[in-house]
Amino acid sequence: MRTILLENKFIRYWLPVLLIACGIFYSSSTPYGDQDIRPQLNQLNGIYHFVGQFDFVQFTYAGKEISIEHLGSAGFVEFFIRKLAHFSVFCLLAFFITRLVSVYRHKFFIIGLLLTILYAALDEFHQSFTADRTPLIQDVLIDSSGAILGACLFFILYKKFHKKKVN
Repeated sequence: MRTILLENKFIRYWLPVLLIACGIFYSSSTPYGDQDIRPQLNQLNGIYHFVGQFDFVQFTYAGKEISIEHLGSAGFVEFFIRKLAHFSVFCLLAFFITRLVSVYRHKFFIIGLLLTILYAALDEFHQSFTADRTPLIQDVLIDSSGAILGACLFFILYKKFHKKKVN
């Protein structure tokens, strides 16, 4: 019986965290050239018309100009897809890490958030060993923003569920 409970706890709480963390690790181990989606984006004919509406957008990210003029339409879209992926994946990771920590600790919010941000920093460090990848503190900040949202979402759901359970 104890083995079944431990297996259930592993599958329910640990497995989502491990799968997401392994997915991040794998992605960080893949050279940029193997992840480049600009060729596929270039095949989407409607992208030029839609993205062209944002030709006024220009800013600097990690010392590089981000604009349609500088990156081209496909590169511009890819930049936002990649940053949204950073945010979303770390939001998801924080949600599940915070959920995992809540099984073992009362101060799960801050511990879950800190563990996720630590993983984000280690992920960027890991990228420094991958060809065509650059570790960026700006990406850690995006990851951390996603982590804050993910931990907050879990906290809100936990409080809502916990109140119903107590009443």
